[in-house]
Amino acid sequence: MKIETFVIGMVSTNCYLVINEETKETVVIDLGGSPDYFINHIKNEGLTVRAVLLTHGHFDHILGLPDFLKEFDVPVYAHQDELPLLADASLNLSASYTKGYTFTDVIAIQDEEVLQLAGMQFKAIHTAGHTNGGVCYYVEEEQVLFSGDTLFRASVGRSDFPTGDEAKLRCSVKEKLLTLPENVQVYSGHMEMTSIAYEKKHNPYA
Repeated sequence: MKIETFVIGMVSTNCYLVINEETKETVVIDLGGSPDYFINHIKNEGLTVRAVLLTHGHFDHILGLPDFLKEFDVPVYAHQDELPLLADASLNLSASYTKGYTFTDVIAIQDEEVLQLAGMQFKAIHTAGHTNGGVCYYVEEEQVLFSGDTLFRASVGRSDFPTGDEAKLRCSVKEKLLTLPENVQVYSGHMEMTSIAYEKKHNPYA
């Protein structure tokens, strides 16, 4: 598995290409935007996109969907509890920063559901708190976690946005993420990567 990181959009969101190096099949995680250089890179590398996984529905993780899906007609997955936020421009904050954007063509997934995509297994871990339907994706075989805005390096996501809940966020981080193996590498929605071992020592929510 190869992971490529693109920092995209108005608030520098990490967009990930998760690539099966044998087949070049690819899963995209979060889309803060779809600039030409990003789409051209996928085409020039001969990658075959199989799906988009959303960690949550805030505007800075979904605004790239319309342009991207024009180029790559693939399914988009998000947690069941995130569907109301995706469908409401006020809840997903796009109405505050843009003319407003909603997205409803979603395949709903559940906690602990395992998605078989591009020859890889992505386990959904429901991590409510930053948003009610936030989810992290765990690739156990590779010991990799895509944490969205739930877990950052020595920090966590905000809980004061619509559907956020600090108590749930604390519980999600401590009971669902920091219990993963310490060697798991964490790819967050913003800023640099980290590890479960580092967060157990340095995260204030540990």
